[in-house]
Amino acid sequence: MKIRSVLSAAVLAVATTVSATQALAQERFTLRLAETWGPNFPIFGDTTKRFAENVEKMSDGRLRIRIDSANKHKAPLGVFDMVKAGQYDMGHSASYYWKGKVPETLFFTSMPFGMIATEQYAWFYHGGGMELMQEVYEPHNMLSFPGGNTGVQMGGWFRKEINSLEDLQGLKMRIPGFAGEVFAEVGVNPTNIAPGELYTALERNTIDAVEWVGPALDLRLGFQQIADYYYTGWHEPATELQFLINKDSWEELPADLQEIMRVAMRASAYDMLIQSQHANAEAWASIKEEYPNVQIKQFPDDVFDAMYAANKKLLDEAAAESDMAAKIIKSQEEYKEKSRAYTDISERAYLNTMAEVE
Repeated sequence: MKIRSVLSAAVLAVATTVSATQALAQERFTLRLAETWGPNFPIFGDTTKRFAENVEKMSDGRLRIRIDSANKHKAPLGVFDMVKAGQYDMGHSASYYWKGKVPETLFFTSMPFGMIATEQYAWFYHGGGMELMQEVYEPHNMLSFPGGNTGVQMGGWFRKEINSLEDLQGLKMRIPGFAGEVFAEVGVNPTNIAPGELYTALERNTIDAVEWVGPALDLRLGFQQIADYYYTGWHEPATELQFLINKDSWEELPADLQEIMRVAMRASAYDMLIQSQHANAEAWASIKEEYPNVQIKQFPDDVFDAMYAANKKLLDEAAAESDMAAKIIKSQEEYKEKSRAYTDISERAYLNTMAEVE
């Protein structure tokens, strides 16, 4: 009788577990995502839409993502707080926007004179970057994943040509992140202005220069109509957006849906990189044809030298103030050195060769 009772209890336990697993497999979930961007924002907004579509298809409708753009939640730079508090399950934004809350977050977007997109993705997924990012976000009950890359961003639109370091003194420029701090070190007055106000600010001389993204998104805002000098980039060589996820919301999902999320985020991030390349090529062709006033410029050597020195100084200060920052900076610098040695004999060598023969 005892054996029969034990067997009956075991069978019941197995049946209950199987039943619960099957029920969980059939359960449907909806996650709410707040994005920093406005509705139908090109490229950035395409990325979240593509992500939501992929998740729903791969999960056979068991998981849906509901996207609220900035016009809906009214807090484009409040995504960190809303996801942390559980007001939203997810967010799509850029990690360096949170440097005022958690200074170490800014390292996971892009750093001046840092890695290009392929090198940075390799660092994230194979060089320890993901683990370091999670170490930073863990205390805030969040997960962070790469959320799409713009590639090298342009250095900004200037109404006056920059011929020397002296020309930067007192110049008012919209530029965020660590690059803004670097520019401040060399005499610029950096500021951050909402995207919808950038054209007016530049037109009315509220600012003297503006950095946004690249031709595809810059063309849309019309900077080429009021600024003649378009400078090449140095400050954001691989600008990575992010998917933020509330950890409690994540842990409520079955393991298979978590994996679907991982795959969909990774695929959407890659799609954004290649979409950015295509859209920038198309937009730059339009600018060249329709706006012959636009001149591509590089900053003079004395400006680059000063910015490079300022960047190193600020990195040293950040490392001295925070053990976590020191660990991230060391990891990025060591990985860039290793990866760049190969980039130099592959992509760079190829492009240099083509420049000579074309």
